[in-house]
Amino acid sequence: MSVAAAIRLGSSGWLAGLLVPAVLLLGVALAALTIGRIPVGFSDLIHVTLAALTGASGAVDPLVETVLLQVRLPRVLAALLVGAALASAGAAYQSMFRNPLVSPDILGVSSGAGLGAVIGILLSLPAVGIQAAAFIGGLVAVAVVYVIAMAVRRAHDPVLILVLAGVIVGSLLGAGISLGKYLADPYDKLPAITFWLLGSLASARLSDLPVLLPPVLLGLVPMVLLRWRINVMALDDEEARALGLRTGLLRALLIVAATLMTAAAVSTAGIVGWIGLVVPHLARMVAGPNFARLLPAAAMLGAGYLIAVDTLARTLAPVEIPLGVLNAFIGAPFFIMLLLRTRRIWA
Repeated sequence: MSVAAAIRLGSSGWLAGLLVPAVLLLGVALAALTIGRIPVGFSDLIHVTLAALTGASGAVDPLVETVLLQVRLPRVLAALLVGAALASAGAAYQSMFRNPLVSPDILGVSSGAGLGAVIGILLSLPAVGIQAAAFIGGLVAVAVVYVIAMAVRRAHDPVLILVLAGVIVGSLLGAGISLGKYLADPYDKLPAITFWLLGSLASARLSDLPVLLPPVLLGLVPMVLLRWRINVMALDDEEARALGLRTGLLRALLIVAATLMTAAAVSTAGIVGWIGLVVPHLARMVAGPNFARLLPAAAMLGAGYLIAVDTLARTLAPVEIPLGVLNAFIGAPFFIMLLLRTRRIWA
């Protein structure tokens, strides 16, 4: 099946392809707000919402109001933004590289952010400083990868060289993370490093959202504006250029946008794997390969997926399970099933 035929096929069910993820996201978010060690009914949720909007008070138990507004709501909103960012970046990377097995950390952004956070923890920076160090580390890592790829692209396939450079730089940064853990104080900083690298939204606060939201939106804007050109990127570079597409410039813009979103997500939640790899496949099954509909479907499914996983992480056991661990347990078996369908999804 040709790319154009696949896009037409995916476009035929566009309403269901966007409506189903939206309904799932809404249902999961409402359920996450009510599930926990302190039970909250939907009536309490409605009363707290009305009280927050109108300024009234006294309709709900103050403990329930505190749990909803200061604990669960920030986690749900942070999970929504982080999941949407990672899934959108994954969809863009997979479409751009024409490879269903790449993810947002393919260019070393997660490793760079991880090393930045490790350095921040070793320097005893505050939480905001650690997030800033992680964000800068992710951007610098991808910049180094891109410079290396541009230096050697003339004699090789530029996409292949970009991926290989990402793997090499990511391995080097991973070694730096290991060195940082080895040098860290085992009673103070090493637990903090380990906890951050495993991923968690336990420390999410409403004050974190204004920091997370702008880079996510800045990354989404070029993806939305270039959605039709990204469809053309499914062709070979020579064919795309023959259609008037500046593939090098477009790829650079998408890399910057996806890196910005991924770095922001990792700086907030730590290293949370599998979302950018698995969720775009689910979105493609629901909405089709047309990127104009694949992007919003992936964003909504990624948001709903991480909200659900975060809810499980804080309720399955007496001690909260790290997101990275739980994601691996859920994502790896699920991705094995998806691999069996890869040919049909991408055909």
